[in-house]
This record gives sequence, C-alpha cells and structure tokens, in this order.
Amino acid sequence: MGNGASGQHSRCVYVDIHGKIEKIIFTPHSSSKDIQETIAMAAGASSWTGVILKDKYGGLVTISPSMASNSTDTPFKVQVIETKIVKDPFTDNTDLIQSVVTQLSEQLNRVLRTDELKENITKRLDALEKQEGLKTVEIERCRKDVSELRNMLYETKKFSTESIGRQSSLSDDKKIVYAHMPTYPKYILSQETIDYLKKPTFDIWHWEPNEMLSLLEHMYHELGLVHEFNMNPVTLKRWLLCVQASYRNNPFHNFRHCFCVTQMMYGMIHLCNLQEKISKFDLGLLITACVCHDLDHPGYNNAYQINAKTELAIRYNDQSPLENHHAAVCFQILSQPECNIFSNVSEADFLRIRVGIIALILATDMARHAEILEKFKHNVDQFDWNNDEHITSLKMILIKCCDISNEVRPMDVSEPWLDCLLEEYFNQSDREKAEGLPVAPFMDREKVTKPTAQIGFIKFVLLPLFEAVARMFPQLDSTLVESLRQAQRHYEKMKQEDDAKKALAAERRVSTAKQES
Repeated sequence: MGNGASGQHSRCVYVDIHGKIEKIIFTPHSSSKDIQETIAMAAGASSWTGVILKDKYGGLVTISPSMASNSTDTPFKVQVIETKIVKDPFTDNTDLIQSVVTQLSEQLNRVLRTDELKENITKRLDALEKQEGLKTVEIERCRKDVSELRNMLYETKKFSTESIGRQSSLSDDKKIVYAHMPTYPKYILSQETIDYLKKPTFDIWHWEPNEMLSLLEHMYHELGLVHEFNMNPVTLKRWLLCVQASYRNNPFHNFRHCFCVTQMMYGMIHLCNLQEKISKFDLGLLITACVCHDLDHPGYNNAYQINAKTELAIRYNDQSPLENHHAAVCFQILSQPECNIFSNVSEADFLRIRVGIIALILATDMARHAEILEKFKHNVDQFDWNNDEHITSLKMILIKCCDISNEVRPMDVSEPWLDCLLEEYFNQSDREKAEGLPVAPFMDREKVTKPTAQIGFIKFVLLPLFEAVARMFPQLDSTLVESLRQAQRHYEKMKQEDDAKKALAAERRVSTAKQES
C-alpha cells in the first residue's frame, strides 16, 4: 500500500513444527486464509493443506489476525491435516467438458475429411457415368455417399458460422473467454453468517474471493431474485465468476470493493425493509448494478482519462468515460448465453433491465453527485412509492450511498479502505506528474494526509448524503449517520495530533537554528 498504510503494525505468533520453533509474521488486516497458508508452507506442506493449532494445554486455537500472541516458551503446536475435497454437483463438470471436447473433435475431423470425401465421390461418379447397366445396389450406395457429403458440408458450415458468431459478439476492446473459467466450491453458510451479512458492520476483510462469490450467490437466492428473473443457478455461478475475472487487481477498485458495495446495498435493503416497499425487479437492478458498477476499472479516474485523452475518454466524448465503460462491460458479459442471468426474461423486461442498470451505474459518477442529491431531496418529503421517477431517484441515491459507504462501517473495517484508496490516488498523481498532467491536491502524496483526505469528504459529501436518506428511513440516523459522525471526530482528533506534532517539530527546528547561530 501507499503512505497511508505505514501506520499498520505487524503481529507475530510462534509455532512448533516437528519440534522446531518458527516465527509467523502477519498484519492485523491479513486474512485467516493467508495466515493458514503461511503456516502450512512453513510446515513444508502445500498451501491448500489444512492445519490446526493447539496451545500448550491441547486446546484448539482459531487461526485469525486477532488470535492471542504467545512466546517461544509457549508456541502453538502445528498439526497438518489432510483436506478432503467434496465435489459440488453444480461445479463438477468433468463429464460435460469431456462430452463437449469429443463433439468438437468429431466436427473438426469432419471438416478435415470433407475435401477428401468430395474428391473420392467425384471420381466415383465420373466412373459410374461411364458404365452401363448399373446395378441397383451401386446406385443406392452412390446416393448414400452424396447424401452424407451434403450433410457434412452443412454441419461444417453451421459449426464455422456459430464459432465466428460467438467470437464476434463482443467488441474488439475486451474479449471474455469462458473455456477455462474456474469454478468455486459450494459453501454451507451458518445462520450466524447469514444474519451478519445483513448488517452494515459486516467485516469484508475476513472473506476470501471464493467465499465472497458464495455470499453474493446467497444474496440473489435470499432476496428471491433467482425466482423473480427465472435464473439458471449454474448460469448465476458462471456469471459471478466472469464478473470477478473482469475486475482488475487495483489497490481500491477491485473485486473486494464490488463485494463491499453490494453487501452494503444488501444490508440497506434489510435495514430499510425495502422488500416491502419496492418490487423484486427493482431489487434485482440494485444488486446487479452494484456487482457490475466498477467492472474493468483501470485504477485511474475520469479526470485522468479526460486530461490524458485516453481511448475511453475519446470513445465516450469525456462524458463519464469510466461509468460508461463499466456499463458496457456489464452487458458484454450478459451478451454471452453462458453468462446471461436474464436469458429467461421477455425482450421487454430485458430492455427495462438494461435501461435500469445503465442508469444506476452512470449515477455513480461523482461529477453528478449534486444533481442526483438535489433531485432526491426535492422528492423526499413528498415521496410517492407509486411514482416511477421517485423510485428511480431513490435507487440512484442508494447506489451512490453504497459506493462511498466505507466510513459508515466500524473504524477497523473502514480505515484499511482509506489506505487502499490513497495508494491508488498516489499511483495516479505520480503518473500525472510524470506525464505533465494536472494533479488534484487530494491525490498528491506530498500534500494529502489521512485526516485531511477524510474530514472534508465526510462533512461536505457523506453526511449530507446519508442525512437526506435518513429523512426517509429514520432508522439510518442511529446506525449509519452516527457512524459517520464518529468517523469525523476520529479524523479531527487525528488531525489535531498531527498538527501538534508538526508544531513541536517546527519549534525544535527553530531552537536548533538559534543554538547553531
């Protein structure tokens, strides 16, 4: 991470591996899986191998960033266990893949044999034409050969056309390949996890990518969206995998951010009891737009795209280039039959889905923040749940809230996000300086600090936004809005401490200068 992460302190535990004491170092924001893999590799096992820890009394120790510290005198005993893989009927597609490969092989063989067969049959026909008194059996054999040739030519043409069609259905800008798309295991979620998932306090740092995929899948089932849109559950899995693969490994705008935003929307749906206020159709648009809202984000914002005159800025005429790109990639994925979770809806409903999702993704452009907020505030005191424009305004304000909602979470969850965001900002400002482009002050590593980055953002952007939504849903005031106020006080205190340190350092420099003179 960038400078913002420098305040993180490493932790360590000592483990006993076959009588040898090893030191395992990790950060408070390491995942349980990362720590487990480190211990497994220290034990000389594969990172996929399961391990358990026991204290000196034989009690089991939970592997997590918050596990108790120990010393070389009280190391945790490491026990390596064999991991049994349970096959999921939805993800175990070995037979299906073998069948597809066999069919493709047969069709390719036919393609390669077509010219040879055509030449042989032509020679036979020429020979037969010169003969007289042709026997009936020979005529029938000839007719059969001609019929077989015609069928092979037709199948070859059909196969070639379908293959070309699949390849050309995506733009040249981003090809999406499904042939080797991995699968993810099926997790059985505990009731505790199911309940926790509905809360804004949900800690998104303790979940691995495969687990996040399963949690997203659970949201679609629990909200009734799979039934509402008649989704094929296998297609839903494949779509989620393709979405995950379409997020880049940026410090901030990555798949975990996608999950974070979607989980906050899921939490707000339950917190505000939206299931009883808007249709499942609209809930589906909200969740899906959250999942797709930053697809293929390059890690550089709209200002950079426009100033650098990138291909995206040129293509979209400097009008929300990133958001337009995210929406385009969303429907590139849905254009593939293998990943179209809306394949079973009518054409009219698909058009509504397309218009709705595009509008929501475009609403996440911060350049439109004031416009969207003012429109919602105009409607909020006389909100009509039967008015489509009012519902659209609500959906836009909800996805905006979720997109920038990190500070409403507990500080130990939200502050690492700030570290990630500053790292991405600093990467951009460094590149802008190198390319001679304008640099935003809030992105310059030489000017911005964590408190200066957040105090104004919370005060002038987040609080007015969430307070407006709390006018419609008062239960948000004691939860999300209060969390923002606490975050503001936290960063104001941090700024005071930073200012005091700077003043003290300045006094020391003056004192040193006087002594030297």
